[in-house]
Amino acid sequence: MSEYVVENTILHRDLAFPYRLFRPADASGECLFLLHGSGVDETTLMPLARQIAPKATLVAARGGIAQEDGFRWFARITPTRFEQESIRTETDAFAGFVAEVAQRHELDLSRSTFLGYSNGANLVSSLMLLRPGLMPRAALLRPMPVLDEVPPTDLNGIRILIIAGATDLTYAPFAPALVTLLSRHGAEVDARIVSSGHEFGDPDAVIVRQWLASKTIAVSPAS
Repeated sequence: MSEYVVENTILHRDLAFPYRLFRPADASGECLFLLHGSGVDETTLMPLARQIAPKATLVAARGGIAQEDGFRWFARITPTRFEQESIRTETDAFAGFVAEVAQRHELDLSRSTFLGYSNGANLVSSLMLLRPGLMPRAALLRPMPVLDEVPPTDLNGIRILIIAGATDLTYAPFAPALVTLLSRHGAEVDARIVSSGHEFGDPDAVIVRQWLASKTIAVSPAS
């Protein structure tokens, strides 16, 4: 089913970021915005998203910066240091994209969840901190803090799931700092650790699906 979904979506190029949109016949009204990791494209998170929410409309966007045979969301200096102007420029552009794609396809942003992986997760956290008010929920897989300067953003009422990989030696050590940062800005943060490296898989799908289904999110230590 997941391969069928990817193969039967077209790549739209009418907005600032290329994107694929999939709306199932029995769509629930929920929507998942999908932001991929570095060096790949918008199709990579669609199978995972279908595991998580089979009845959700999917908006799978493509990062605007070319990297090897794929794309990323903003420029990096090292694997853990990032070009700040690029982050802010791409974040502003993506905020405009979200508003436009929601209007064009009649998507309810209050029923939307932003699912980001690695570089895509970092774009989502930057979007929350730099352009608040667009999203009520975000699930961040293998993220880390990327902003050198963070504005005094109020994230009260925003629900965030962070999933780190136990053997992700590059990024997992930074996850607690992101949990602290977002919590201090008022977000409800649920932090988890899965027994994997930087890659995502079925355990992530299970956690995100259960998190979305829960009515209240208990703020918990990484476990």
